[in-house]
Order: sequence, then C-alpha cells, then structure tokens
Amino acid sequence: MRSYPTDSPEAAARLLAMALVADGQYSMNEIKTIDRLHASQRLGMAPEAIKAVIDGFCEDLLLVAGGRWAGSAGMDEATRERLLAEVQDPALQETVWHLCEAVALSDGHLADGEVELLDRMAIAWRHPAMASAA
Repeated sequence: MRSYPTDSPEAAARLLAMALVADGQYSMNEIKTIDRLHASQRLGMAPEAIKAVIDGFCEDLLLVAGGRWAGSAGMDEATRERLLAEVQDPALQETVWHLCEAVALSDGHLADGEVELLDRMAIAWRHPAMASAA
C-alpha cells in the first residue's frame, strides 16, 4: 500500500476511496455523490487527481489480496489504522468523515463494511459525535 504525506489531499482522498469500496463495489450514485459534493475541491485536488487516487487504491487492494477483490472491508486492521493515521488535522478529519458518510448513504443503505469504516474513523480520530451519527 503506497503512503502519502500526512494531511495531504491524496491521503484524504484515499480514505474516501476506502469508503467507496467498503462494501466490495461502488455504484454510480456513489460516484455522482463525490462529484455533487465537490469532494475533489474540498480536499484540495483536481477531479482527475481524485480519480487517480481511487484507481491507485483499488490497484493496491488487489496487490495486497493477491488478485482477489474483497473491497476495503477485507483490509487488515494494521493497514487500515496506518491509512487513517495519515489524516491528523481535525478539520480535515471531519470533512473526510462527512464525505465518506455521504458516499456510504448515497445508495440508500449502509452496508456492514461502510458502518465499520465510519466507526473506525470516529474511534481512531476520537470523535464521538461521528460514531453516534453512523
């Protein structure tokens, strides 16, 4: 799994990618939500750059899993925690969490992997209000 500088737009976008594939797939509604919420702008990057981070994250997941696709819910806990630790700024954490929540909810339901990811973010970042909202 590639690493990005702490609090970089890429580190934040990768967490959004993690939410996007937390249930093993992503829908057009989820992609449209990223666009509708201007996620790339809010994270400080161009739309094509956020797409590159999402593509790179999916490639990394396939490499780590030996070519088997399981989405981000199949990630080991240590890797997940390392990726969450790349976002330290509380304001950026809140932005990322709300974007991830919107993506997770955009298809009309919260899958187990999505709930787990939102909860892990809230716990890692020690934001109890986030945990109760998921």
